Amino acid sequence: MSTYTGHPGEDLFIHPAPGLPDGLRLRDEDLQEHFSRSTGPGGQGVDTTSAKVELRFDVPDARSLSEDQRRQVEEYLSPRLHHGVLVIQAHEHRSQWENRVAARERLVHLLREALEPAPPDRWPGEPSHESDDARIASKKEHARTKALRAPVQPDEE
Repeated sequence: MSTYTGHPGEDLFIHPAPGLPDGLRLRDEDLQEHFSRSTGPGGQGVDTTSAKVELRFDVPDARSLSEDQRRQVEEYLSPRLHHGVLVIQAHEHRSQWENRVAARERLVHLLREALEPAPPDRWPGEPSHESDDARIASKKEHARTKALRAPVQPDEE
């Protein structure tokens, strides 16, 4: 099942998900596509068609995101951003259309990941039997080490 709707050239609607209770609509003007010749599959057609797609999403200037969403996306995707712009390339298909769809799918996946809420903190529970046994063994070893440091008592005869 697709996690978004909207063909290339249209607004992109990301369906509701954790962190996106109402979904998210990305305006088409926030998405910039550039096309070039690909080195991938296609035989002789590779030399004549511009099937490679470079999808750019300018996070700081995206009017589709709220301030909180923008901050969260920038923080999560900071290693992938170049001057605030997320660049996604797709050139694995022979058709430009299929590469445009693939680039949008990657963008949706990254945004859903970035906007997903952090997992809840773990509640402290009972220590496991193994950890208890390890703790007690460590204490016994420490006690043996300390006992070896005690002064030697002379034998009374």
